[in-house]
Amino acid sequence: MAVFAIADLHLSFGTDKPMDVFPGWSDYTEKIEKNWKHLVSENDTVVIAGDISWAMDIRETYNDFSFIHSLPGKKIMLKGNHDYWWTTKKKMDNYLSENGFDSISILHNNFYLADGLALCGSRGWFYDAETDADMKVLHREAGRLRVSIEPALKAGYEPIVFLHYPPIYNNMECTEITDILKEYGIRKCFYGHIHGGTAAKRAFIGERDGVSYKLIACDYIGFMPLAVL
Repeated sequence: MAVFAIADLHLSFGTDKPMDVFPGWSDYTEKIEKNWKHLVSENDTVVIAGDISWAMDIRETYNDFSFIHSLPGKKIMLKGNHDYWWTTKKKMDNYLSENGFDSISILHNNFYLADGLALCGSRGWFYDAETDADMKVLHREAGRLRVSIEPALKAGYEPIVFLHYPPIYNNMECTEITDILKEYGIRKCFYGHIHGGTAAKRAFIGERDGVSYKLIACDYIGFMPLAVL
């Protein structure tokens, strides 16, 4: 068993929003499929850290989820800023069950075990949040992160954290999130949202305050799931 991570698949099999109009994204779904099948076995787990599908409604995700379900391993998905289809966990769980997508699970106010690790996380939020509305969302996401981490620690497992938004970017830090990582002694944090090119050069990749941060946006990591350990 092994654990991998990737973010920002931006699938659009059921909608008309292909990513291959952007530089570096040509044939991206073929690359994802080829690399995934090369690395991941049926006994492995892959965390998909947001921006999964361009669908606007859960019912429009069918073709995108079919593609994900067809790939090897167990998949655990968390919300990104472009996952407009995201709804309540109960509705998403029911939809997955009704359509036989039993290799896909939703990470939302919970955690999952894989290879002796507790896979925890939340969407996160802007590192430069200032408005009352943004701060409200940020505090909610920070709360969800705590709800994910605390039961894992109480059960005696080491939490690995996955976020969609970067907690540190361009010398700015989302302390509401990073303070939680430090408080609970998190050693590894993986995040997406920031794509390759100039933006990725501003992303923080490395260790700070005992936490190792890695960017896993799929174009940044060559459309190849990254091994967590």
